[in-house]
Amino acid sequence: MSFTGKYELQSQENFEPFMKALGLPDDQIQKGKDIKSTTEIVQNGKKFKVTVTTGSKVLTNEFTVGEECEIEMLTGEKAKGIVQMEGNNKLIANVKGLKSITELNGDTITHTMVMGDLTFKRISKRV
Repeated sequence: MSFTGKYELQSQENFEPFMKALGLPDDQIQKGKDIKSTTEIVQNGKKFKVTVTTGSKVLTNEFTVGEECEIEMLTGEKAKGIVQMEGNNKLIANVKGLKSITELNGDTITHTMVMGDLTFKRISKRV
């Protein structure tokens, strides 16, 4: 199953409390909560390029499954991490105390981020 495609955000849960916990300023949180972001994923074997566009903010991360890489966090900070693949439809990364799980089911991507006891979930559909 290939992750390659363009996905548009359909819904999200716990956006505000999660972003606050990450330390994003309130004005950025307020601006970002109503913007429908798009995610573009290009998968070439174990190599991935993920570009998330939210309004004028573009976040791009490239990684190879199982190899250490530098990941730009939602805060703009860069951190080292390793992305693992579970089965052929789930990507899991642990970066700086944040667990990220991206799961592809048909044309829907569910992206769950867990930090401590806070969980943030985004659901996007292929366009």
